[in-house]
Amino acid sequence: MLLGTAAAVELLHLAPAAVRLPPVKRLAARRTAGYGDPRHVALTFDDGPDPRGTPPILDALDSLGVHATFFLLGAMLERAPDLGHELVARGHEVAVHGWHHRRQYRPAPARDLRELCRATDAVTELAGTRPHWYRPPYGVLTAGLALAAHRLGLRTVLWTAWGRDWERGATGPSVYATARPHLVGGATLLLHDSDDTSAPDSWRSTLAALPLIAAHCRARDLTLGPLRDHAVPGGHASLPGPAHAGPGNGNRPRACGADPC
Repeated sequence: MLLGTAAAVELLHLAPAAVRLPPVKRLAARRTAGYGDPRHVALTFDDGPDPRGTPPILDALDSLGVHATFFLLGAMLERAPDLGHELVARGHEVAVHGWHHRRQYRPAPARDLRELCRATDAVTELAGTRPHWYRPPYGVLTAGLALAAHRLGLRTVLWTAWGRDWERGATGPSVYATARPHLVGGATLLLHDSDDTSAPDSWRSTLAALPLIAAHCRARDLTLGPLRDHAVPGGHASLPGPAHAGPGNGNRPRACGADPC
């Protein structure tokens, strides 16, 4: 009986992860998948900020005249806090990717809320703007993470296209070729500005793919930019503000300092 109860709890905990499956994304979870404005492609980066990969990618985006949304890991941001401010100063949008890049397969709601609180506070304080988007590591959304994100006023969004830029042997052309069939209006593209959880120097393949991706979008009259411009239902732009929003501020994230986790 106890074993059956534990299995049921585990199943309920992992049930939201089904939104990662392509058929579920397309048919039942389009908002969470990141489908948006049919004239726009959302450009997103995970796993940073990284002192090695993020600055050259920012320079490349400047040269292309493109902004993006960066899903930051709290542990990475803590080691490179100046990059958080630089992202915002250059016009990019910052979002939350968690504190560590790991799968949360075991139910632990208190841990999920505590770690997401910590990451959200770090982004708010070190980047100087309140994040509104959350993407779980590996795209594995569990019940605990979904509830924690909702409590903090974060909108969960995954992706509809990727370039597999994290793989050993990836190149600029290979990243573009992998992403290209899905680079259509309304898509959300997943890339990485860090190799912290990827093959060494894999960010270089991302860097080489950016001009190809930008040219692809221009040729199809698609704008390329951050999620705040993607018109994902229920989404809203990041707004500058104080580090601790506190409870009772509508959709703004609650800081851990305002409501202990």
